[in-house]
Amino acid sequence: MRITPPLADVEIFGKRTRRMAVCGREDEEREWLAGAPRCKMLAEHHISHTGIMEAETPYEIFRHNQSGTFMLACLSGEGVVMVDGGWKTVRSGQACLLPPFVMNSLKCIKRKSWRFAWVRYEESRGFKPLVSSVSPVTGSYDGRGLEAAISGLHSEAGAEANPAALLHWCHLINHYVRKFAEPTDLDERLWRLWTAVELQPERPWTLAEFSEIACLSGEHLRRLCLAQIGRSPMRHLTFIRLQKAVQMLSTGSDKIDTIARAVGFSGIHSLSNSFKAWFGKRPSDFR
Repeated sequence: MRITPPLADVEIFGKRTRRMAVCGREDEEREWLAGAPRCKMLAEHHISHTGIMEAETPYEIFRHNQSGTFMLACLSGEGVVMVDGGWKTVRSGQACLLPPFVMNSLKCIKRKSWRFAWVRYEESRGFKPLVSSVSPVTGSYDGRGLEAAISGLHSEAGAEANPAALLHWCHLINHYVRKFAEPTDLDERLWRLWTAVELQPERPWTLAEFSEIACLSGEHLRRLCLAQIGRSPMRHLTFIRLQKAVQMLSTGSDKIDTIARAVGFSGIHSLSNSFKAWFGKRPSDFR
């Protein structure tokens, strides 16, 4: 079965086995969210929709125009998510956090069930997204609190809809996402490194310079980045540069070649190739 909703940025293949969802907008028209209760208070945290899904192969979602940060917390089983232009397995006890405007795709693995909670934000191009230079793309995460908050919101929104209770559940959902997106336990050496890089994305950074700032060997730094952020140091550098490029494309009128060099790419072709791999479109199409 293939479903193409009225807003054609999403394609869904296969049947889901069970879904619980809450929408933050009264005018939400996506077919796969039909019948979900509405809660306007989600919009206070810029949340478009949230829910819990149980699915199995051949269930797949392809979102071509993700207009906000997306978090997925695996509660049981495992599945794969499109991360940085490639597929990455997300298992029970892990979460994945994707910035806005990237391709957002996920699919089940053959002969394996998958249960996960998700929160999708709605963010404008001109504003700083929830995802920052120190946010992990994947990592360990206990999703039980998020699961309980989504379940509580769904139950309340579909019944008495007490405003105080709705506000409580919405605050908790946003809290559990931010707990992952804004890690307080990130190694201080990584904070120091990526804060410095974010201030100068155009600099021709090398792994040796990263190691010097973090006071770590190259191999130790690589292992620490993979464990706490989910990317290698050089791949995370690309992420920071692309996020800066998105900001400049969205808020200014500079030529794309100028933007490419301003964020550390050698030229328009280098930026365009990376942009296509991560976002699914060229910078000119994005603009």
